[in-house]
Amino acid sequence: MRANNWLILIALLSGLGWWYSPVSPRVPATAALAAEALPATCALPPRVAPGDVPRQSALDGTMAPIRLRAATLSPLAGFSIDARVLSRRDYSLGREAELSPTDLALGWQRMADDAVLSRLEINQGHRWYHYRWRGDPPIAPREIARSSANMHMIPADAATARALRAVSRDDRVRIEGWLVEVRAADGWHWRSSTSRDDSGQGGCEVVYVCAVTQL
Repeated sequence: MRANNWLILIALLSGLGWWYSPVSPRVPATAALAAEALPATCALPPRVAPGDVPRQSALDGTMAPIRLRAATLSPLAGFSIDARVLSRRDYSLGREAELSPTDLALGWQRMADDAVLSRLEINQGHRWYHYRWRGDPPIAPREIARSSANMHMIPADAATARALRAVSRDDRVRIEGWLVEVRAADGWHWRSSTSRDDSGQGGCEVVYVCAVTQL
């Protein structure tokens, strides 16, 4: 093969790799662009008071299912959280990425303190959040689990997608929206945790995000 052809092939492969990478402009996509009737479905839940743990509010009967082309989102509870971003990870491949292109690992209470976080190694991958320490843990492992979580973010509209795109590690943010259960016509489903005490499989929150505020 001629040198010019090799250069063309390398350029094409590089372009494809960039397009499907987490830094591609196609990430994060916004599920809301596929919504049938978006504005009426994203009323904000009661807002969390500063310093509180994540606030979860019962449904009042006004939140109807959110119907997207990819799936239907059934609200489980209102959700509002003030937290520190421990890590973020963008995804472009997989069924979940069609709806939720971004995961945020969030910490609150002592899991937002520098003294604690400086002794933890934190990373994300495969829609999970991982942490570890050397020697003794900075706080009790149960407190780490109860004061942090990996959350799958489903942006409600293009503005919310842009706000999520601007969020970086160590930012302090307020996320407001709804915990949801996702169901597709072929039977595939994805259900949010509704407890801060669980961990492992099924312990992540799936959040339909109505608003993102930098604090």
